Amino acid sequence: MTTTTIVSEKGLKDIHLDILEWKSNLQFIKDETQFINQLLNSYVFEPTTPNLFERLQRFKEQMIFIDTESENIHTNIRKHESELGGMLECDTISCDTLYYKEHESFKKSFDNFYKNFKKLKSEIFQYAGSILRKNKK
Repeated sequence: MTTTTIVSEKGLKDIHLDILEWKSNLQFIKDETQFINQLLNSYVFEPTTPNLFERLQRFKEQMIFIDTESENIHTNIRKHESELGGMLECDTISCDTLYYKEHESFKKSFDNFYKNFKKLKSEIFQYAGSILRKNKK
């Protein structure tokens, strides 16, 4: 086994671990978006809150975008993962380099998406926490 092959196999293992992490994070996002959408569509908010409808509507629209983007990313992950198998048969450095560059680009895109989702989730929870209806029994 040559040094290039060892480096390449290590790189492929790291790529595979990234892909597994992305898939896991997407499953968490899917679960969290279901909960957030249920929260945004519930009647637990104080109806007297100024601009309540507009804020909830904006959050709902942002969640639709997150859902759509999440589906697109999931599709791209599956494609990227299937191409990983072809990397084992790749026998040129340019082939390896292209795949690694695509992976790094995809990694940056996913990280950006995940960061934006966490920011939105935090905004929604902070807003919701401040205006939830106080149940008095």
